[in-house]
Amino acid sequence: MMDKKFGAGLGFAVLLLVGACSALYEDQIKKFDWRAENVGKLQQSVVDLNHFQPRILLSTEEGVVASVNVKTGDLVWRQVLEQKPRGAIKLLQVSGFSDESSDTAAAPIGSNLGFDMLTVQGHAPALVRGWNSNLGAIEWEWSTMPLNTERAQEALWFYSHSVLYHVVPAWRSHLEVTAYFASSGHSTGSSSKVIASWITAESCLLCGSYYVCLDGKQLISIDLASKSGQVIRTTLESQPQGKLKALAGLSGVVIVDGKLISVNKDQSVCNSLQSSSYAVGSFNFRKIVVYADLASNILKINAVYLDNCSPVVELEQSLPFPEHFGTPQLNSFDCMHRKSGDGKGCLFLLSTSAESIVAVQQGKIRWSREESLANVIDSLFVDLPLADSEGTLEREMKGKAGDFKSFDRDIASAFLRRITTQAVQIRSLFLHVIGLGPPPTATQRAGLVRDSFGLHKMLVLLTQTGKIFGVDNISGKHHWQLYLPNVIGFDNAENMRLIVQRSAKHFPLQPLCTILAKDVANGNGVLYRFNPITGLAAEGGLLQLDYKIKQLSLLKETEKDFVRGILLLDASNEVHVYPQHATPLADGLYLYTADVKTAELYGYFVKYAGGKLSSTHIWNARLGGHNSEQQIIGVAAKNPIEHVHSQGRVLGDRSVLYKYINPNLVAFVTQAPDATHKSVLNLYLVDVVSGSVIFTMTHRKVRAPLSIVHSENWLAYSYFNEKVRRTEITTIELYEGKTQANSSVWSSLQAPPMPLVERQSYIIPTLVEVLRETITERGITNKHVLIGTASGSIVEMPWHLLDPRRPIASTTQGREEGAIPYIPELPLPTESYINYNQTVARLRNIYTAPSGLESTCLVVATGLDLFVTRVAPSKTFDLLKEDFDYILISIVLVALTSGSLIVKHLASRKLLKQAWK
Repeated sequence: MMDKKFGAGLGFAVLLLVGACSALYEDQIKKFDWRAENVGKLQQSVVDLNHFQPRILLSTEEGVVASVNVKTGDLVWRQVLEQKPRGAIKLLQVSGFSDESSDTAAAPIGSNLGFDMLTVQGHAPALVRGWNSNLGAIEWEWSTMPLNTERAQEALWFYSHSVLYHVVPAWRSHLEVTAYFASSGHSTGSSSKVIASWITAESCLLCGSYYVCLDGKQLISIDLASKSGQVIRTTLESQPQGKLKALAGLSGVVIVDGKLISVNKDQSVCNSLQSSSYAVGSFNFRKIVVYADLASNILKINAVYLDNCSPVVELEQSLPFPEHFGTPQLNSFDCMHRKSGDGKGCLFLLSTSAESIVAVQQGKIRWSREESLANVIDSLFVDLPLADSEGTLEREMKGKAGDFKSFDRDIASAFLRRITTQAVQIRSLFLHVIGLGPPPTATQRAGLVRDSFGLHKMLVLLTQTGKIFGVDNISGKHHWQLYLPNVIGFDNAENMRLIVQRSAKHFPLQPLCTILAKDVANGNGVLYRFNPITGLAAEGGLLQLDYKIKQLSLLKETEKDFVRGILLLDASNEVHVYPQHATPLADGLYLYTADVKTAELYGYFVKYAGGKLSSTHIWNARLGGHNSEQQIIGVAAKNPIEHVHSQGRVLGDRSVLYKYINPNLVAFVTQAPDATHKSVLNLYLVDVVSGSVIFTMTHRKVRAPLSIVHSENWLAYSYFNEKVRRTEITTIELYEGKTQANSSVWSSLQAPPMPLVERQSYIIPTLVEVLRETITERGITNKHVLIGTASGSIVEMPWHLLDPRRPIASTTQGREEGAIPYIPELPLPTESYINYNQTVARLRNIYTAPSGLESTCLVVATGLDLFVTRVAPSKTFDLLKEDFDYILISIVLVALTSGSLIVKHLASRKLLKQAWK
């Protein structure tokens, strides 16, 4: 009896716990989202094929240490270290990789400090860590703090015979060399100052234990591991054209203009070799040098034995190398120990100028990793094209006949087109059934066809290296890749721009995208136009401009080809438009420019007269203060595609408080040091058409990181409060009042009086990296703010929690408005994390776009990782639920239909009988 009562009580407790749970259903995990993990640009790597678990160990410039599967290129484990400069990796040392005793990182036998991989990172302090490379776990660590932290930024490290050497250069003076026991961090007592007045940051490098400098036609080097400290001078045949490069694996061997030069008398090299990249390893238990070169998109890999410089025939191979990878650089390789020694067991790892990691084996590309996605700077969701049948119907509904200029709207022609279209569709269906229909297009074979709800789109990603990707937002598949070499971002800390000039809605015209960048060589502007669905060049592809781009803006669609022209303002304030037939649309346009360093704003008016465009400077504003110490750290304009559904807010007394919806309002945030308050942050709301400052606000004792979002009539921005050591979010709402000046057209030149401003601040218990608002097609859905945190989580925060009109105490009017009483702390419930446990490392930005459903917003979060999902701020009110009972509703409909027919029949019989009486 007691056991039954205990069992019943336990079951009741379990039911209570289950009822209190709120989590993501298991079948919903990764159903509407996906994540791609990256490591960043390759810095050092070690390929180890003879380990009991073959792996590739690597470090990257993003401060990541990882192990990669040799067969697939997938990550076995990954450790994301601290942010730069603390997380900058200076040295990666793996034990047992080389047969030399100086190239082992193993601790002494019997020591409890066992490890097989060592890393050195940062400079003040410098962290030395020992790793278990099989698990990716830190076994131990120690740190050292330099006396001079400024010089320590240029510090170098090298490892030799269980001793770690710390080299701190003092340019044009000397080298400070300190030796530590690698496993304990204790000083060996060997600390020296080497006089070297010839060392400079541009001409010197560390090659193993040798510090080598270029001085005219000679190399001056010092062996820092030796006690003699002798200066070695090596004369070159001619003055080198490029910089020196170190050859990893051979101490004292440098690469000078593609040739190997040894400053180590104990190390011989093959002086006749000429290549762009080298790597050292072993094959058939003999040391070899492998070199790789690219010519006419053909990658050639060759090798020679280091002892006699004879070629290794077994490793010679050539293969086609795609252009989108960029220029390859051989990073490392390894060969499996086989009895046959045919070279088929060798794997070559290459890094490219497009920040790709490519593995080559047996004359083929075995796998590749696109690590440029770790630095995405712009993103767009592009609508997919219609299917053929839907495209024909779309064309008919637009009333278009043969070309795009003729519009036949008479009933007879419309009826004839409809009959002809349906006949063609029936014919196509019949041919498709019997297998004689036309083959599907490339986009149809790839599944790139627009769905009914507009949720399936092409995600176009632009990276910092100039590489562009076309990614399926549903599956994450890379459909195409492009690479633009020798392009960078603009001045004033502006990144390259990705613009949609024509969407896929104008069937049968193809969509058109344009990338705007700056040429590395001359600083002039570069335009590249392409089809975002196929990735092919369009409208001539690459266009080199003969001027520098200062500002840009999009124009309205042209009636000829539905292309939105790009207006460009050059350095001399001349105006240009591409394509040229869209030039008349630029008449009457207003532009503004902002100088980040001086905090000066300039306004321009564009006029079209006599077939030419001209710009007139009409206003300027100085936000830098009287001493110009303030600098712009944030600029936020409204999303140009957003729609405002509600013009006002209903108050508790049923009156309307109209929103101040100024489409030309831009928020500028400046920061400057202050003697009293350490740091001062100023917010300016400026109308960039008239140049008038609408509102200003000052925060004292606060500093960056700053994140800001601007939408409709509200603004939200986060900052760090130094006084109380916490992150805060301030929200602002602007209202015209209870009367609206103009309900149809907004004019900044005849603007209403200054707006009413509501403001409030909140405490958020995490560090904010980025803020972004949700956006839908018609703006009916409630606005939510997506908050990206430093931990990699993305929180969906409803605006009613950030509302600055939240009352201090609960009042009748507040309850009528639906306002929640003010509480300083913002809650972060776990169910509001839209990426649950799929954290985004080094989260930098969030991009949102509307879908075909008014309830749903598409989201992509970028950082070191890539995360794509969708959110529904007001729930999916326009979509049936996943557990909708189709069978039950079908049975009900059939029953009702059958019942109505039976009742109708019985009623008719009853009426007939009554008529015969």
